Amino acid sequence: MYQIEFQLADQRLSGLASFSSERPIENKAQLSAVLTQKPVMVMLHGWQDNAASFAPLFGKLSERFHIIAIDWPGHGLSTSRSADNFYHFVDYVDDLAQLVALLDQPQVTLVGHSMGALVAVCFAAAFGDKVDSLMLIEGLAPLSETAESTPDRLRQGIVSRQRYRARAQQRQNRSMDSFQQALDLRCAVNGLMPEQIKPVVARAVLQRDGRWYWRHDNRLRCDSLYRMAHEQSRALVASVQCPVLSIIGETGYRKLKREQPDAQGWQQLEQIEVAGGHHCHLQSPERVADEILLFNSNFNALV
Repeated sequence: MYQIEFQLADQRLSGLASFSSERPIENKAQLSAVLTQKPVMVMLHGWQDNAASFAPLFGKLSERFHIIAIDWPGHGLSTSRSADNFYHFVDYVDDLAQLVALLDQPQVTLVGHSMGALVAVCFAAAFGDKVDSLMLIEGLAPLSETAESTPDRLRQGIVSRQRYRARAQQRQNRSMDSFQQALDLRCAVNGLMPEQIKPVVARAVLQRDGRWYWRHDNRLRCDSLYRMAHEQSRALVASVQCPVLSIIGETGYRKLKREQPDAQGWQQLEQIEVAGGHHCHLQSPERVADEILLFNSNFNALV
């Protein structure tokens, strides 16, 4: 794996790639001689994870794809959003659109985990001509709620920002004694073994003056000011025309399991279950990689 950087209009996205290139990528021409022979796969991580969450999948998948796994803004080694901004969900779709434009490929394959899966669905709905298939790990339709929930959602979001501003200085100074403490915290929160989450934690922390700090932007923890209505989420799902593979963990989010996926509005959706929980791609990376390759081979055989 190689470090990679992309310069967007207002952000610098860092990430990992299966190929080496000059940094940062600022225009289409820089990758034109690199992204040949194989299709391009873009990997999109979940909330407060980073590109390293896909590291266990690189080995097998890079034999068939050029792989790019990004750190979302405010995550990993990417820059944070400007001081007058927060992390609106739809802005991640814009980030992805800028990245895909820089790649300058006819189409890309998108692999998303959790929040990254939801962003991938929205992008595929809006720019279907740029996506040949979706691989969604523990994530499906964009989060939605009833329209009647809007006032409460707005209030909760504003209050969370007020709370963030009041605690900003204190939170910036929070630190840990060691890398092991950071690793133990993530293991406890995510129910993972140290060896499974260690690469993610290594990319998520920095050491300064003998202390360890999380890199992620604390504004990520602020609640959204709004959430889509159910009708909007269903409209996006119904607009996704490419083949979709849904991968869920045996002990992951049960609400993701679809007994009748067609009833949810998906045009082409196949769902499989693998060992593990919400981070099943870290717990069963070989199986997840195999299922992605099999799905890709099957739908390509039909084209």
